[in-house]
Amino acid sequence: MRRNRRNGLAKERFLMVASAVLVLGSLTATGLWLGRDGKNKDEGYVVDLSAIENSSAGGAGENEGTLAESVRNEISTNDLDYDPYFQETNSQKVENPDESDSESMSEGAESESETKEAKEAGEKSSAGESAEVQSGENKEEEQPAEETGEGTPALSTAMQPALTFSDSDTLIWPVVGNILVNYSMDKTVYFPTLQQYKYNPAIIIQANQGDLITAASAGKVISVFSDPQIGNGVTMELGGGYEVTYGQLTNILVSEGSYVATGDVIAEVAAPTKYFSVEGTNVYFKLTKDGEPVNPMTKLS
Repeated sequence: MRRNRRNGLAKERFLMVASAVLVLGSLTATGLWLGRDGKNKDEGYVVDLSAIENSSAGGAGENEGTLAESVRNEISTNDLDYDPYFQETNSQKVENPDESDSESMSEGAESESETKEAKEAGEKSSAGESAEVQSGENKEEEQPAEETGEGTPALSTAMQPALTFSDSDTLIWPVVGNILVNYSMDKTVYFPTLQQYKYNPAIIIQANQGDLITAASAGKVISVFSDPQIGNGVTMELGGGYEVTYGQLTNILVSEGSYVATGDVIAEVAAPTKYFSVEGTNVYFKLTKDGEPVNPMTKLS
């Protein structure tokens, strides 16, 4: 038993010594390897002191001058270390080299802005004067226009033709055709459709549907209306108290307030109303003076 224990201890000691030797050998090899790499790296940074001492003994003044010049050149060429606009606080001796230029530039900008504002003011004033002149001209043009009682501006008197129909003037036929029912205010006349006798303040002129109806005289349209008996109609003022009324119309081309010359087309002949179905297609033509019926035949040429 004792012999076995001794053999086991001897083996353990041998293993421990071998392990220690192996570890020490590895560390030593690693240190040598790292030392060689460090030596190679530091070769570029080794300063040759002997060369510096030899050179300093022979030309210290030249080296100092060269070193000073290199330093000055480096400072002058390095834009990051030099700021021409830098000035220490409470320093009265340092001046900004571009201060005068910046002041002159600011003064020039101020003068330019003042000139621009003066120019804009002049343009606005000239525009205002032109607008005032134009508005004055418009007022002068609108001044002759008269206003009606309702406040609606009427046409200028220079644009309104004179209505001068007199007792000696004549009318032209609004449409060519025979007389179906004559004017009669002193006695009654027979109306076939109504089958009765009535007074007739107008003449009933035979016509064809679609025929053009022309103005019997120059005048102003004072009414465009619709009536159960005579259909669509137009009343015109001729002047001198005379008015003329046209009936049985369609496609009316005039409106209230418009002026019509003699012979102008004012409408077309419409189909007759039921009150003139027997008489047939016709034109109702009535003339009055101061509201009283006048025989149109006395004025038709």
